[in-house]
Amino acid sequence: MHTANVQHKDSQRGVSLIESLVAIVVMSLGILGILGVQMRTLADTQTSVRRAQAIRLIEDLSERMKVNPSALGSMASYTTAWNNTPTSPADCKTTACNSGQLAVYDLVQWKQSVKNTLPSADANVFVVADETDAANRRQLGVMISWRENERESTADYTNPLATATTGGANVSCPAGSTCHLQYVQLNARCAPYTLDATPQFFCPASKT
Repeated sequence: MHTANVQHKDSQRGVSLIESLVAIVVMSLGILGILGVQMRTLADTQTSVRRAQAIRLIEDLSERMKVNPSALGSMASYTTAWNNTPTSPADCKTTACNSGQLAVYDLVQWKQSVKNTLPSADANVFVVADETDAANRRQLGVMISWRENERESTADYTNPLATATTGGANVSCPAGSTCHLQYVQLNARCAPYTLDATPQFFCPASKT
């Protein structure tokens, strides 16, 4: 009778340890799943924040153009390609600048702000080929690119919608980057004046 009881106890030895190990494994998998969801949520939030920053940067460039009294006439001075670092001919904060010089100065300051705000960022500003008459174009396309560090696949970076057409070539998002594309309308401020008692308006370097 005593021998039978000993054999029964031996057969149950180690069961509690196995159950504990299984519980630890299940709990670990649950914790890893929760961490994975949190990391993905954090990555998506970071992407949304960076896209919002890109939108604000383009709005900043648009506001700079509105300050320029003849932004429309200086359209070419606002254009810049990928990996292009323009240089300003003058410091328009301390020196009087004409419309073209102010456009280049604003572009230099803005492009540096893009690089300071987003990781590995760059910008491409181009004339939009939206009309057959090249002399009547009034829009600039602005594409900002940046790197999403949390992703590894090159295919995941590229935004297929970030593609536009210029006057002679396509502008697409650089490989390995995420891009945001937006269009900016240029204008020329008109100043009223009176000539022979008839109201007239002068628009500097405006296009007809």
